[in-house]
Amino acid sequence: MVTQEQRKRQLAREKFLRQQQRRTSARRKARMRNSVIASVLGVVVIGSVALYTTGVLKDDDKKTNASSQTSPSAAPSAAKDPCEKPAAGSVKTQTWKKEPAVTIDESAKYTMTLATTCGDIGIALKAKAAPHTVNSFDFLAGKGFFDHTKCHRLTTNGIYVLQCGDPTGSGSGGPGYTIPDENLKDASLKANVYPAGTVAMANTGQAHTGGSQFFLVYQDSQLPPSYTPFGTLSADGMKVLKKIAAAGENTGAGDGAPNATVVINKATVTKS
Repeated sequence: MVTQEQRKRQLAREKFLRQQQRRTSARRKARMRNSVIASVLGVVVIGSVALYTTGVLKDDDKKTNASSQTSPSAAPSAAKDPCEKPAAGSVKTQTWKKEPAVTIDESAKYTMTLATTCGDIGIALKAKAAPHTVNSFDFLAGKGFFDHTKCHRLTTNGIYVLQCGDPTGSGSGGPGYTIPDENLKDASLKANVYPAGTVAMANTGQAHTGGSQFFLVYQDSQLPPSYTPFGTLSADGMKVLKKIAAAGENTGAGDGAPNATVVINKATVTKS
């Protein structure tokens, strides 16, 4: 017969085991979530060139080259490309050793237009809140840095973003310099959520490591406030972005090259 004291000890052991199981499950979910975040927005700086990478960098070129293919488990119709063929032209490979001097008028309004193969994406830039970032984009767009570049990554699981701005189209390119983080306390970032319509910088997860790669958020995404929010999508731009997202990505796992052929034919920044 089990005594009352023995029963108490047994119940205590069972409670302890349940707590351990819950903690183990929570740690596993946290690791999976952080892995998704790092795999999409990770950046590594090597030497004088900003290299954007992920935990699966060695597979990025394969993913990019396979952007027109479906995963083995997906039906061919799931990968139908909703976009047009890219305009004639080639990507420029120029890089710079240091960030350009800030010359924008922080009191003025700036707009960036990405003329893509899937439609025009308009972005209202936050010059006053993120002057270094907006100045860098003004400089790079003026040099044709983004023209003919491919948006190389779409994430449809955990966070919901399209990543662009890499001239190599593989997740391993940048302008040769880095810029400081800015506007990390933007009023739009509440409860560690980047709301749909946000345009923000990718980085290593460490301070001041942004370069040229950026991401466009098509659905509210939970992320730590570590990525400079420097713009907001127009309504028409959001429609284009959702069309791209609806076509899916080529791995079937929620993180890969978009099935849509997303190429920035021309990027322009205008002041008004």
